[in-house]
Amino acid sequence: MRAMAISLVMALPCVYAYAQMPAQSAPDFIPAGVSGNDSTITVSLITCFPGPEIYELCGHSAIRVRGENIDSVWNFGIFDFNQPNFIYRFVKGETDYKGMAYPFRWFLPEYEARGSKVVEQDLNLKPEEAWNLLGILRESVLPENATYRYNYVKDNCSTRILDKVEESSERNIIYPDTLRYGTFREEMRAYHEGYPWYQFGIDLALGSGLDYKLTPREEMFVPVELMRNAASAKFADGEPLVKETRVLVPGSERPVLPDTPWFFGPLLWSWIAAILTFCIAGADIRRKKISLPYYILWFCMVGLTGCLSAFLVFVSVHEATSPNALIFWLNPLQFAFVAGLIFKKLKSLAIAMAYYNIIVVGVLVIVSPFLRQSFNASFYPLMLATVALGAAYAINCYKKSYKKRTKKRR
Repeated sequence: MRAMAISLVMALPCVYAYAQMPAQSAPDFIPAGVSGNDSTITVSLITCFPGPEIYELCGHSAIRVRGENIDSVWNFGIFDFNQPNFIYRFVKGETDYKGMAYPFRWFLPEYEARGSKVVEQDLNLKPEEAWNLLGILRESVLPENATYRYNYVKDNCSTRILDKVEESSERNIIYPDTLRYGTFREEMRAYHEGYPWYQFGIDLALGSGLDYKLTPREEMFVPVELMRNAASAKFADGEPLVKETRVLVPGSERPVLPDTPWFFGPLLWSWIAAILTFCIAGADIRRKKISLPYYILWFCMVGLTGCLSAFLVFVSVHEATSPNALIFWLNPLQFAFVAGLIFKKLKSLAIAMAYYNIIVVGVLVIVSPFLRQSFNASFYPLMLATVALGAAYAINCYKKSYKKRTKKRR
């Protein structure tokens, strides 16, 4: 998929020029000058079930337009990993995607090769609505319009299609009023169930913007949910939105990669790290001395993750990254703890951060079930481990201070 995305982006000028060729030169694409007075076209929703790449776990949607001398696909999920500063812009929420049109025969081979199911739903559009939609699609892939600012849940390959279908018809479309998941995060977790590390990263990076109650229409940001809702949707005049459904590729409805085994998942490893930390913290309290390398390693990791968290909260333009309650735990201030551990003159910083972790992170653990933001279960062992190390350090500092005061009195 990555190679296809890059090659299609590079080929955009050629594809657009090909689309403008006369009918005799491009019999299976979109001949210039063809209009609703010349032939009848059928518009259909194409739904591709999840694939092996991380960005394919929710599937993919596209629009197909076919008729006499026409068989094209309109794809709003094209992106290029080779764009300058792609990773930085992705994290910042400035990822640009492209809309593109090309012959439908180019579309299916990828899904056939990987064994993913592909479903086609013919839309019950009136002739003038179908041609209006084609005009909207043509306009949207012009070089000056093709690029758009991608948003994982609010502006993607699925929501773009939904918007354009609604724009093409004067008839209101009525979707089922039932909710399957309730929030963006719950829906993501359902589709990422077999890939807990991916969901761990999403829960780490994205805050309470994923946790408000959705409308049924908002749930259709996932292509498969768009397909399911479209099957039951109706126009305001009672006509069904979908008039015919067929399976183009009888493949798998689940990602074609195996699920992550539970023993490789983040929850188990979080508890292993936490139990190890509890043991070290308990031993440090008994021997009245801290395991300095372990403390430095732990709080460096927390601080580094905190730098990413702070960037997402304060710099990223993606609305779902802020507010994020995890910033009270994962923040760059944790490096102050490391500095206080390494440099004796800065010991007061380490003591302050120890009490910060005991109080602030401890309170976060207690109140998190009552927050709108839903925490990943793997976070709790790690937060408790952070509290434990802070407590062990504070107790040892108190014992040393108490011992010094006792000696002075004697």
